[in-house]
Amino acid sequence: MFSPSARHLLYSTQLRRLQSTLVIAEHNNEALSAVTQNALSAAKKIGGDISVLVAGTKCGPAAEKIAKAGGVSKVLVAESEAFKGFTAESLTPLILATQKQFNFTHILAPATAIGKAVLPRVAAKLDVSPITDIIGVKDANTFVRTIYAGNAVLTLEAKDAIKVITVRGTAFPPDSLEGGSAAVEKAPEGDYKTDLVQWVSQELSKSDRPELTSAKNIVSGGRGLKSGDNFKLLYDLADKLNAAVGASRAAVDAGFVPNDLQIGQTGKIVAPDLYIAVGISGAIQHLAGMKDSKTIVAINKDPEAPIFQVADYGLVADLFKAVPELTGKL
Repeated sequence: MFSPSARHLLYSTQLRRLQSTLVIAEHNNEALSAVTQNALSAAKKIGGDISVLVAGTKCGPAAEKIAKAGGVSKVLVAESEAFKGFTAESLTPLILATQKQFNFTHILAPATAIGKAVLPRVAAKLDVSPITDIIGVKDANTFVRTIYAGNAVLTLEAKDAIKVITVRGTAFPPDSLEGGSAAVEKAPEGDYKTDLVQWVSQELSKSDRPELTSAKNIVSGGRGLKSGDNFKLLYDLADKLNAAVGASRAAVDAGFVPNDLQIGQTGKIVAPDLYIAVGISGAIQHLAGMKDSKTIVAINKDPEAPIFQVADYGLVADLFKAVPELTGKL
């Protein structure tokens, strides 16, 4: 007879063996998005068997890269013109078919525009509650996420048999794409074309600066810059620091810069090594998108601005004098 503690250990070991996670990879058919590696780290914290689904048009190169990640048992590849543009309407039935065949206990995707569009649909079809934007994993059933624009941290225990989860990339380190040799297999075949939407085209902005969500240094501007033309001050500073340029929602709403630069609760979540906030007051919604930055520098003429409450270094000054002076000294 086993003692109670031995029985518990045996049950826990069996449970871990039964757990299986499907990670939805994001890619451009050739290269993986960095957030996929973050999602892999979260999957490893959950434990159990890990599979990765790569869907696209000619996504063989992306599948080969993810197959090299340690701890991944198999890579499921689905190639079809139906997946052009990675629309939720085409990806959802593929994920459901994959789930039906393999019976995963967890389905994970990065909390990006694609993940936020696809996984709630998947959860609804599976009749489970989606668990969104997690920042921590306690165990296979218990997860950590922020609420109230990041002002409170919630630990929740999921009771659903299938956990459908989006992962905040900045909260998990990127998993290494080496040390593994996963089997590459075909995903469940089917007709995944849809009449609900039609992919027309996309326009990608090109920049010599780092991509915002993966940049180690970010210079961000707010309403205090007064116009889009004045963002040149930030671009000059960013060039000296090899930094990306971001903006608050106020600056985007005012038309100073395009919305793909927006950082905050309704924009991009970032956690660079250095975040310089220029002319940003520090509304709760903006802080939710950048307060995990390792070092925060704030430049604002208002000494009562909320941004100074989270800043490691604060400079109360006129940004139109301070920023050029800082740029000149670099």
